[in-house]
Formats: sequence, structure tokens, C-alpha cells
Amino acid sequence: MARYKPTDYGQGQFIAISFERQILPGSFEHAVNFVIDEKLDFSILDEMRTNDDAGAPAYNPRVMLKIVLCAYARGIISSREIAAVCQENVVMMALSANTRPHFTTIAQFVRELGPAMMDLFVGVLLYCDELNLIGKEMFAIDGCKFSSNASKEWSGTRAEFEDKRDKFRASVEKLVAQHRTMDKNGLPESVPGKRAKEEKAIESFKAKTAKIDAWLRENPKDKIGSSGKPVKSSMTDADSAKMASSRGVIQGYNGLAMVDSKHQVIVGAEAFGKADEAVTFGPMLEQVRETFKKLKVKNIFKKAKVCADSGFHTEESMKMLAEKKIDGYVPDKLFRKRDSAFKTAGQHRSFKALIGRDGYKKRFFSADEFILDPKKGKLVCPAGKELYVKDSNFKTANGYHGTQYMAKKTDCRVCELRSACLRKPHSPARTVFKVEGRWEQETFSKKMIKKLESEVGRFLYGMRMGIVEPVFANLRHMLGLDRFTLRGKTKVNIQWLLYGLVHNLGKVQRFEWAATG
Repeated sequence: MARYKPTDYGQGQFIAISFERQILPGSFEHAVNFVIDEKLDFSILDEMRTNDDAGAPAYNPRVMLKIVLCAYARGIISSREIAAVCQENVVMMALSANTRPHFTTIAQFVRELGPAMMDLFVGVLLYCDELNLIGKEMFAIDGCKFSSNASKEWSGTRAEFEDKRDKFRASVEKLVAQHRTMDKNGLPESVPGKRAKEEKAIESFKAKTAKIDAWLRENPKDKIGSSGKPVKSSMTDADSAKMASSRGVIQGYNGLAMVDSKHQVIVGAEAFGKADEAVTFGPMLEQVRETFKKLKVKNIFKKAKVCADSGFHTEESMKMLAEKKIDGYVPDKLFRKRDSAFKTAGQHRSFKALIGRDGYKKRFFSADEFILDPKKGKLVCPAGKELYVKDSNFKTANGYHGTQYMAKKTDCRVCELRSACLRKPHSPARTVFKVEGRWEQETFSKKMIKKLESEVGRFLYGMRMGIVEPVFANLRHMLGLDRFTLRGKTKVNIQWLLYGLVHNLGKVQRFEWAATG
């Protein structure tokens, strides 16, 4: 029978440890330790301390940042868990020089990083540039949606909150009425403890009602979105937004990152409480421009190209790229469908293919197939019938002017092409809008579409996914960023930039020895 040496995992042993030797060269901890001690400017954080003559000594912000970054790199984002590993993990003990800060101290340090966060981020970028990790030839921008420390239940417009408050009040009145009836008639409770549970529910409904009333008093108006319509606000985190993601509808933030193509270094990052990526395009470009000015590059977009996905494509954003003379590659939402690799690509150049309930594709006549007869000045449908003018001064939401035509009900009622013309079977007649110059005018969106239809345009845009998507895969799956734990845009943005630092320091760890020889 085989014999083995005895093992006992329950035993302990006192070991003499040199903290300095625990931070091994080539490790992520060594890269963090070196960059923070030798390359970053902490003057802003040093100036925040006012305990020169009195008060207890503060924890060194350099040590605190080392602890936080190395904990984030392990997927540990909770301040309580960070404090725990500083007492249990030898490497974390070495990074903290065995100072063992309390979890409240760690949480306060992260919250107060706001004024210095961007300087620290730029400082790491300066070192990445020193190591020649930034190519400055092409940037790719994209966003990744994360849940925030807020519930979807407490998100809505003023009207929705008022309706929810009325329901809570009605529930309270119903329960109180039941209790009064029970007390008056002396009816026994059918279920033991039912009365106590209902009284607890009444207190809960009253507290929720008071919470809604207080919010309605503090917010007399709805938040207005980019479309000019009211958008839902969160009582828990007013800066967050309800947005659709790959994990369903979440209450959270859209973490945007602009990534350099050479080694996937993040050169710009910001968290926005907005689902619409197009409105965040301009601020991100300006942030990157200002960042590279600190890297001694006056106008980085004079040389560097920018590519983004279709979520950033609007007429306004394309106009912004043209005015700022940025060589951008941003496809419209039908870009993929026009790809020649798809069998139905040609259908998306002139009309929409709508799917019927029976599962077969049906082709409905588009406005382009209604021809204007120049002699009679009448619009003629594919069946040869004339349409009359319903509105000669029609104006679209985009500012275009045109004419609205409508077919005669008597013509549409007996038309053999009715099923191929009316998208709604019960519609009395077809309405057509002819907008002057809508198709002929060379808009900024059309210029971008032509640019991307070229071989060069498709090739350059094809690089986008390989540049930016692996960065989000690293942040979410390798570094464990699953949700933001703080509230408010300022604090959430600190967490997002901290994870950007962790990602970029990972690049320093991999490439610094090869770059420095």
C-alpha cells in the first residue's frame, strides 16, 4: 500500500517575510508599484491634506492607490473586501506596507479621487507613450453598459411616480378599511400573524409614499432627453439612466472608452448616464484632444483616424466630424445589410423589406415608386391612379419641406395591388410624402455612407471590432467589472477611470521590459 508524507492544512507557522521581496519584477504589482512611485504626480492629493500642524497622520495616497488598483485587478471592488485582503494576502500586505487601512478609509479615498483622477490617468498615458505603446494612427470608440447601484423600480417620469404613489395610498386605504371592519365586527383573523404583516405593509407603503412626495417636491420638472421628450429619472441615482443592454433593460451607466489601435491602450474614458451614444461622441473626442495636448500633441486628430459603430451615427455627429476636420468612419444602421456578403443586400438600397405574420418577406411600394407626372402635376401610384394633395406645406422633424399626397379611398378599396401597397390592411388609403431635396441633398450622413461604401472605408472600419471589443472583454470578464458600486456620475466615473488605469497598467506590465531592453 502506498505511503505518503502527512499533510495538515489546519496548521499554522510563523514565517519571516520581507515585504519588498514579495513584489516580484515582471508582475502586475511591480508595474503598479514602479509607475505610482516614479511616474505619477500626486501634488493635487497632497494639497488636499490640511494636517500639517495638527491632526493624525493621513494614509499615503500612493499606498492607497496601489491597494485599490491591485484589488480591482483581482476583481475586488468592495472596500470591505479590499480591507480584508490587506490583512490576509501577503502581496497586498506588502503593497500597503502593512498599514491595514479601515474599509471606510478606502471608500473615502476612492470618493475623493475626483479632482486628481484625470491627472493620474494622463500620467499613466505619458508613461505608455514613453514606452512607445501608443501608435496615434487610429482610435476606436465604443460603449459598454453596466448596472449601477440603483433599482429600476425607483425609476420613472413624474407622471409614473404620481401613479405609483396613488397606488400605494390606495393599498393603505384598503388595508386600513379591512382592519376597521374587523375591529368593528370582532371577526377573528383567518391566518395567524396576518394582522401584523398587514400593519408592517402599511408602514412600508406610507414610507414609499413619503419618499415619492419628497422627490416630487425636489424635482418639479421632468428630465428632458435629447429628443425633447421627458425621460425617466432615478430616485436612487439621478445621474443614471434606464437603458437597453445585452442583459436586458438595466438602470446604469454607459462606460465609453476610446482605444488606440497599436496595443489597445485606453486613451479616453468616461461614464455617461445616457443611453444615446451619439450625444456623447463630441465630449469624448474633446477629452482625447485635450489629453494629447498634455502629451505634447497639438491636434491628435490631424493624423489619427476615428472609427465608431452605428450607435454614434446621426446627421449632427457626422456634421461635427466634418466641421472639426476629423477623419471618421461611422456607419449608419443599414451598413451591414448593404454588405454584398448578404443575399438581400440590394433590397436595403431602395426600399424596406418587411416581414409578414406568415413569415414570408413582403415588398411594399416605397415613396420612390410613386411617380410625379410633370404635365399634370399629379402623383401617380404603381397602379396608375392619381393621388391628390393633402398638405402642400408639409414639414418633417428634420426640417425638410415637402408635399403630402393621399390616394382616393374609392381607388384603394378595389385596387389589385392593395396588399403590396398598404402596410396596414385596414387602412382606407395610401399616404405618400414627397420631401423636396431629401434624397438629392448631399447630407453629412450621405457623405459618410459613400465614404464607407468604398473598399478603403470598409477595410478601415473593419478594424474597429479588433481594437475596442477586446478591451471590454478584458474589463468585464478578466478584471471582473460587472457593475458600478457607487452612485452619481462623478463617483461612477472615478471607478471607470480606475479600471482604465488597471487596463493600461496591464499593458505596461507586458511591454515595459521588452521596450526598455
